[in-house]
Amino acid sequence: MLTQIKNLAETLAPRLIEIRRHLHTYPELSGQEHQTAAYVAGVLSSCGLRVEEGVGKTGVVGDLRGSGQDLRQLAIRTDMDALPIQEMTELTFASRKPGIMHACGHDIHTTVGLGTAMILAELQLPGNVRFLFQPAEEIAQGAKWMIDDGAMENVSAILSTHVFPSIPAGTVAVRYGSLTAAADNLEITIIGESGHGARPHEATDAIWIAAQVITTLQQAISRTQNPLRPVVLTIGQINGGRAPNVIADQVHLQGTVRSLHPETREQLPQWIEAIVAGICQPYGAKYHVDFQAGVPAVRNNTGLTKLIESSAQQLWGSEKIQVLPEASLGAEDFSLYLEHAPGSMFRLGVGHHERINHPLHHPEFKADESAIVTGVMTMAYAAYQYWQTSG
Repeated sequence: MLTQIKNLAETLAPRLIEIRRHLHTYPELSGQEHQTAAYVAGVLSSCGLRVEEGVGKTGVVGDLRGSGQDLRQLAIRTDMDALPIQEMTELTFASRKPGIMHACGHDIHTTVGLGTAMILAELQLPGNVRFLFQPAEEIAQGAKWMIDDGAMENVSAILSTHVFPSIPAGTVAVRYGSLTAAADNLEITIIGESGHGARPHEATDAIWIAAQVITTLQQAISRTQNPLRPVVLTIGQINGGRAPNVIADQVHLQGTVRSLHPETREQLPQWIEAIVAGICQPYGAKYHVDFQAGVPAVRNNTGLTKLIESSAQQLWGSEKIQVLPEASLGAEDFSLYLEHAPGSMFRLGVGHHERINHPLHHPEFKADESAIVTGVMTMAYAAYQYWQTSG
C-alpha cells in the first residue's frame, strides 16, 4: 500500500502544484471563501466524494465512503482562508487581490487535503473519511461554525497539519502533548476624570494609570506565575485621550493572553483583575476588565501522534522526522475539534534549503512547493494506517 500511495502522489504532483498556485493567486479572507469553497467542492466531486457546501457558512465537507467493515470515521481537517497582507513575493502566481495573501500557508493546507482525498478515493478503506475544509481559521471562528453545523457528528478521530517555514521541506515534525497555546482576548478600560494638562492633581489621569497597568502586568508575570507554565500577555492596542493639553478620562486597552496549561488559564481572569484593581483604586480610578475566552490549547493525542510519526518514518526515514521538544504559543482553532474527538496535528516543513525563509504572516513568505507531496503522502498513509489499528 505504501508503494501505491507513493506512485499515486507522484502522478498527482503536477496537478497538486497547479491547484496550489490557483489557490494562492486568488486568496479570500476569513468568512469570504466563496470561490475557494466552490473550487474545493468541484475537485472533491470529481473524485466521487459526497460534497456538502455551506457548512460553517463558507466551509465544505466531503465524505468518502468506505466498505463499512470498520465503524470508525476519520476526519481530516484543512483550512482555506488568507490574511489581509499585501503580497511582496514577486512570484509568477502571486495574489491578484490587492491587500490579501496566503501568508500562512492555507493554500498548501487546502491542497494537501485535496490531494489526500484524491489518493484515498483510489484505495479500498474499511471505514469512512470526512474531509473538513474550514473557513475563518485566522479569526478563530471557523472551527466553531463547522462544529455547530454538525461537521463532527460520528467522527472518531481527526488529523490535521500546518506548514512551518523554519522546518526544511521534506521534513515532518510531530509534537506529543501541547502543540499550541490557548489564546484569549483581553479588554481593559480605565476610567479617570478629565482636567487641564497643567493641573494633573485636579484630575485622575487615565493614561498614566493605564501605563502602570501595562507595566505591572508584564512585571507580575515573572514574579507571580509559574515559569514552567508560560504565560504571554500582549497589549496590542491603546486608545485614549482627546487633546495634548487635556488629561485623559478614559483609556481602552486591547490585547491577547496566551497560556499552555488549563489550570493557569482558569485563574488568569481573576489574576488580571486583581492587578488592575490594585492600581486603580488608590488613585480613585474605575476600571472594567473583559477577559474573553478564545480557543483552548491544541493537545495532541498520544496514539494518533504516534500513528503520524510511524507513518512518516516508513515513508521518509527517521532522519526526516522531528519530534518537537517545545510547544508554540501561537494558537489554532483545531483545538475545538479535539473537544469532540481525539486528534493530532503535525508540522509540515516548507522551508527552502538555500534561501531566506521568511516567517508565517510575512509579506514575503514563500513555501517550498515540494512539501505538498510530502504532506499528501504523509496524511494519506497515516489515514490508511488508522484503519489498521485496533478499534
